Amino acid sequence: MPLIRILLADDHTIVRAGLRNALEVLPNYKIVGEVGNGQELISILAKTEVDLLIMDASMPDFEPISAVQKIKAEYPHIKILIVSAYDEESYVVGLLRAGANGYHMKDQSLADLQLATQRILNGDRWISGSLIDRLVNRQTSTPLSNTPWLTRRQRELLKLISQGADNRNIALALDLSIKTVENHLTALYRVLGVDSRLKALNYILRHPELLASSGQEMTEASPKETAQELTILVADDNARYRQQLGRLIGKINSSSVVYEAENVAEAITLGKQVMPQLAFIDVVLNDEDGIQCARKLRTISPLTRIIIISAYPDREFRKQALSAGVNAFLDKKDLDTESVRQIIEDALQ
Repeated sequence: MPLIRILLADDHTIVRAGLRNALEVLPNYKIVGEVGNGQELISILAKTEVDLLIMDASMPDFEPISAVQKIKAEYPHIKILIVSAYDEESYVVGLLRAGANGYHMKDQSLADLQLATQRILNGDRWISGSLIDRLVNRQTSTPLSNTPWLTRRQRELLKLISQGADNRNIALALDLSIKTVENHLTALYRVLGVDSRLKALNYILRHPELLASSGQEMTEASPKETAQELTILVADDNARYRQQLGRLIGKINSSSVVYEAENVAEAITLGKQVMPQLAFIDVVLNDEDGIQCARKLRTISPLTRIIIISAYPDREFRKQALSAGVNAFLDKKDLDTESVRQIIEDALQ
């Protein structure tokens, strides 16, 4: 049986000692490191082979949801078990949706912790028994019509928060002063009814529709007729092109709800959350492979109609895309009003 390399992350030495004592008695388990804050965690992951990360989500210098997303994106083979004293529903659901493989309450027995690690390493998910009833019975997310109305600037802030950006990076991205960012965030938190960045992150994960633009808003005009609602994902690393395609979609179908992603991680996260009916994915997403993105999206949302788009109408790209199960491969210059209208009509059918 192969050796299981485990990293412990908790800011309390005594808690780490308890975790270590519970796990070292199991065969083939080896504790390869211990850390007490977010910076140490990211640093040790870059230089240590780890199979299982067991961590508290409330360490210093740590934004748990964005950190889990980053770790899963950079080290997809690592299994993550959250061990926490917090049982707030939004906290638990937010971390599981971000990519954590399990959530274990600290007040549960050590035998349960051992079982949790074994289940996760076998490819299953784990949730402490005390949390299951609450999660099973939780209400579904509030419909779009009942969620707060946000300005485009506020949605930009939410998107940057969901990517783990701090105030300095938000200021750089939006060309604002840090003080202005702080003022914007205070107003945003008030609208959402939250009082911290973590709660805002959890709110986003429960209400991903807040990151979307409506077709009507894209065209900045009143719809001439009632259209059937369509959920659409646009994954392209060019923000201007995403907005251009969004405006075209809005012109054709004002009831569309358009989500934007600039890389594979964002596209897959949104795919899991909203299960889009239609997706436009560029064949090249920065340095990433849009065709691999399409494969992943097909796995998590099999009913999505996927269109690969490209500024490089290469035959090999087309062949790979079609073998990945996409519905069409189109040259970007051919995406005019009529072709997009036909794609939308096909998706609605």
